[in-house]
Amino acid sequence: MKATAMMVVALVVMVAAAVAGSKELSVDYYKKSCPGVENVVKYHVAKALKANRKDGAALVRLIFHDCFVRGCDASVLLDPTPANPHTEKTAPINIGLAAFELIDEIKAAVEERCPGTVSCADIVIYAARDAASLLSNGHVHFDVLAGRLDGVVSRASDAQRDLPDSTFTISELIRNFRRKNFTIEELVILSGAHAIGVGHCSSLRARLTAPPEQILPAYRALLAGKCAAGPDPIVPNNVRDEDPAAVAATIPSFLPKLRKLEFLDNSYYHNNLARIVTFNSDWQLLTEKEARGHVREYAENGTLWDEDFSDSLVKLSKLPLPPKAKGEIRHHCRRVNAY
Repeated sequence: MKATAMMVVALVVMVAAAVAGSKELSVDYYKKSCPGVENVVKYHVAKALKANRKDGAALVRLIFHDCFVRGCDASVLLDPTPANPHTEKTAPINIGLAAFELIDEIKAAVEERCPGTVSCADIVIYAARDAASLLSNGHVHFDVLAGRLDGVVSRASDAQRDLPDSTFTISELIRNFRRKNFTIEELVILSGAHAIGVGHCSSLRARLTAPPEQILPAYRALLAGKCAAGPDPIVPNNVRDEDPAAVAATIPSFLPKLRKLEFLDNSYYHNNLARIVTFNSDWQLLTEKEARGHVREYAENGTLWDEDFSDSLVKLSKLPLPPKAKGEIRHHCRRVNAY
């Protein structure tokens, strides 16, 4: 009798997973099954950013690094295991990914409220939306379409294949984004997120020897000084987020523009035109006519970028799992349920 009951339960779970996977995403997906879930996520994101605003940049980065690989399935959150030692988060291209502990905290709070109901994939989207909103003083905002399942596959090789590299040329960037059905304009829009967060020297070595027409010599000297400070130090991604002493020694004209807090706005486009962006892939946007036109457009119109960035995050959040991919609602975001 017990065995029969267990079989029935297993069948119900499988049917439920199949139904959830076939449903369209919707804004009110958890209205009945987990009311208030978005408030729970927002509370924890706001608390984390109050303590350290850099967590917000990490959350915004997570949505891209998750969705651009196997669709939005939280596969980037899976820890390596003896059976799978090379998950996405171990890929070299994912160096510096962070906020995993914050996602764990949010997931635990949601599980306490609604056990086995809300996917880690949806939590990643909610958290990125809330972080972007808080970092932009509410200028970036959108309704989250929910109802995703968590993936059970995570491979570092997939991340290396699908994610754009900081060394890419404009042609490689365009091809990379087109494979995911993103336009040149959307490539430029999403690149604007580089106004926040940090980069690693291993991702910008080529910039340290780039000619003056590609990078402001003073900014190059600033980065070179940071990279000489130790083995692969964290290098701020935007000179306006540098510490005053470093800016005063290299680009004193930027001292009045320094900000005390990480802030998500259109400053990336101003800095790109001034040749003070960190990655080769950033500067490459100025080497192609359409991309360069959009860089100028968003430098001139920050409100437009706020709106278009919001729309691009929605499109990013809709990237689906591969055909016939299996999904589940993970109990813990770092491991599949069967492990």
